[in-house]
Amino acid sequence: VTNKPQEISGAKATVLTGLDILLEKKYYFIQGKSIALVTNQTGIDKAGIPNYQRFMAMDDVDLKIIFTPEHGLFDESADGEKVVYDSIGIKLPTVVSLYRNIRKPTLDMLAGVNTIVYDIQDIGTRFYTYISTLGLVMEAAGELNIPVLVLDRPNPIRGDIIEGPILNMEFRSFVGYYPISIRYGKTIGELADLMITNNWISPAPVLDVISMEGWHEKLWFDETDLVWVNPSPNIPDLETAIIYPGMCLIEGTNISEGRGTPHPFKWIGAPWIDGWDLSQALNKFDLPGVEFVPKSFIPVNISGIAENPRFENQKCSGLEIWVTDRDSFKSVDTGILTLFSLYAMYPDKIELREKHLNMLWGNNTLFKELVKGSTGPYFLQHYN
Repeated sequence: VTNKPQEISGAKATVLTGLDILLEKKYYFIQGKSIALVTNQTGIDKAGIPNYQRFMAMDDVDLKIIFTPEHGLFDESADGEKVVYDSIGIKLPTVVSLYRNIRKPTLDMLAGVNTIVYDIQDIGTRFYTYISTLGLVMEAAGELNIPVLVLDRPNPIRGDIIEGPILNMEFRSFVGYYPISIRYGKTIGELADLMITNNWISPAPVLDVISMEGWHEKLWFDETDLVWVNPSPNIPDLETAIIYPGMCLIEGTNISEGRGTPHPFKWIGAPWIDGWDLSQALNKFDLPGVEFVPKSFIPVNISGIAENPRFENQKCSGLEIWVTDRDSFKSVDTGILTLFSLYAMYPDKIELREKHLNMLWGNNTLFKELVKGSTGPYFLQHYN
């Protein structure tokens, strides 16, 4: 049996991103400016040309420095891997990673800069670290009185669906930096505005957002005419981005979340799981828009994508997640019921990584209810 993605019918919406609008209509925002650009491989215009190439071709724009988030400028680094630039083979200004050693631009890095431009495609999930980088860049900008220009892009998993708890700031970390839901239902520009209006950044920088044209909150990414560029090595397609908000919670355990396979987050398992039993247990919940199918796989090391994955070179049994109706599918509920089922079925094998699970969930109720022996439906009714 082969899982086929949902067919998209009808004409696609014509969407211009903030970058396209900047280049076509609002060039004055960067004209005559010395800019720092925060971007990665997703920062392309309608023709597929990277933003930094467009800026470097302008006589009256001085691109002084490029900052990159986790995974680097070219999506070349696996999750959590340190990114360092020495010689990268093409003529660019200074490129600095804002991951690991330095996460917030320094005064020296921003010397001579009078505008910071942020242009990265996000996936609408709190623990996806690009929004933490956005916040830290805005903090630095506020402290140094440098204006910030955010070029908006779609929330690929829609802007009108919210899932999961709001982060309790006692559990703040780089995978949860602001008090928002797991699936927060905002574009990156809307989120930047929220940071300012809610006084999450002080002192706040002057913020301008160049909005999109043609996008609205009920659109999935593949209902637009925009080209999908993998936002990170383990989000290879839109369906993975849809599944990710709930299934990333598996990272708070010792179970494979599918890294080192062709389908991270869609496939989960371990050598000691019976995939048939697990999929049967989850299908009994009759969750909307999803089916669970037994799956065997062997995680392997994939350079730049999955370094030393869990259960490397070991045969794992588990399940594959089939999204049959993404409009009704609830990723976070799916992740929760998967965790509770695993904990009930394999209490002597599963390990909960308390600190990381709490950071992902945004508080400690999930961990507490798992170890207490609560059921998944009870938890969903009382805590989600």
